[in-house]
Amino acid sequence: MIGERIWVRVGSELRVDYHATVSINRILDDCLALPAIPPHQLPGETVQYLMPSRYCPSDQFQSFVCAEFDSLEGGQKVIAMRDWVHGHLSYVPGASTSDTTAAVTFIRRQGICRDYAHVLITLVRAAGIPARIASVYALGVEPQDFHAVAEVFLGGEWHLIDATGMAQEAAMAKIGVGRDAADVAFLTAYGRAVLNSQTVEVAAAP
Repeated sequence: MIGERIWVRVGSELRVDYHATVSINRILDDCLALPAIPPHQLPGETVQYLMPSRYCPSDQFQSFVCAEFDSLEGGQKVIAMRDWVHGHLSYVPGASTSDTTAAVTFIRRQGICRDYAHVLITLVRAAGIPARIASVYALGVEPQDFHAVAEVFLGGEWHLIDATGMAQEAAMAKIGVGRDAADVAFLTAYGRAVLNSQTVEVAAAP
């Protein structure tokens, strides 16, 4: 996983104020033209992102993926999946909870950014292509908040793909990656905790 965890023991109120200026430097390719890497040639670190996980039960979607996307290959298949998710889901704040899986979102056809990402990741994994979730800061996200997108392994590199359509890869600052949202939650509490408030502001640097 990419990203760091800070462990804090708190007996009263905890306030965190974080500012950063980020320079984005990554390979930007048109995913449509990129090939999928055959399973036997995948780097070892990508293999875990082929497997089903807590929120992404990809083993339950192989028949659907075969029926819907079998005529496509590599990046064309991934982009078709992205377009399917974007066209069939409605962005509805509050439509999901911390327990909502990609299977539930697939049935309800509504959710927020993490639900869009989970469904896309699930479909891509079901097609035999490594996919993981990325927590990002991104321009264009409304309402502004931490944003979740899929990251897909094509052409030998990881590429960020936002099924909500709000953010572009060139305008995303990656915070962390993992199998699904359980790995990249901005806060994990052990014991009683109450979130009083949270604000995220993302703007282009002058």
